[in-house]
Amino acid sequence: MQTHYQKAISSIVPQTLYVVATPIGNLADLSVRALAVLSRADLICAEDTRVTQKLLHAYGLSSKLISVREQNEQSMAAKVISALQAGQVVAQVSDAGTPAVCDPGARLATRVREAGFAVVPVAGASAVMAALSVAGVAQSDFYFAGFLPAKSGEREKCLRQWLKAPFAVVMFETPHRIKETLQQMKQLFADRSLLLAREISKSHETYLTGTVAEIEAKLQADDNHSRGEMVLVLHPAAAEKPTGLSQEAMRVMQILSQALPTKQAATLAAEICHAQKKALYDWAIAQKELNT
Repeated sequence: MQTHYQKAISSIVPQTLYVVATPIGNLADLSVRALAVLSRADLICAEDTRVTQKLLHAYGLSSKLISVREQNEQSMAAKVISALQAGQVVAQVSDAGTPAVCDPGARLATRVREAGFAVVPVAGASAVMAALSVAGVAQSDFYFAGFLPAKSGEREKCLRQWLKAPFAVVMFETPHRIKETLQQMKQLFADRSLLLAREISKSHETYLTGTVAEIEAKLQADDNHSRGEMVLVLHPAAAEKPTGLSQEAMRVMQILSQALPTKQAATLAAEICHAQKKALYDWAIAQKELNT
């Protein structure tokens, strides 16, 4: 480990902003490279200096901290740029996980890069990837939705987008909204597979798997499952049964439906391809719903 640590130290370049991923729970998840950057940094930009101070104290570090939050990110960028101009090494961290992923950081990185300085990521813990890695989702593609909307109507509209999604959806949710969210999800896709990951890597970490309806029932039965930070992984919708339409028929229908009303397009496509008009019409409607 010491060899890798010294190698990481020697690779650190002055006048660089390092965006450092920190543990999302277990402090032992801090990487050797992240430790090297934090120990070498002349200045550390923290979302909450009190939280980051605990991390630094756990590793015997005492770097200078400044608070860079969503509310002051733009104004603090000038101070960071001045430090870089002076030849310093600057690190940016959030309270947990990777900065700029549902956390402050994106605006600072943009301002620093526009000022002509390098912005380098130091990879590490991610609640998104940690949850996906144990969710059992076979498909390689997924959609990260971040935190779901706080208002019920907006949240339902958001969830409806994924009624027929052929990919997994990863969401963050808060303890005080999780029960209502699961109730809404049950109304829309009760039988879809779901993983609820709670307090990942912390002492009370819990992973619940089953259908949406089953997970909702578990939370209703045990309030402990509603506590802490949560990640939801909604599995892809089941593949629709084949329509019996040929690839050529679907191609023709797709072209015609872009220029004509769906019913008229189905009539013409049926004549051209000798296919069933209703099957073509139903297929086109399903495609429109999938893309809205």
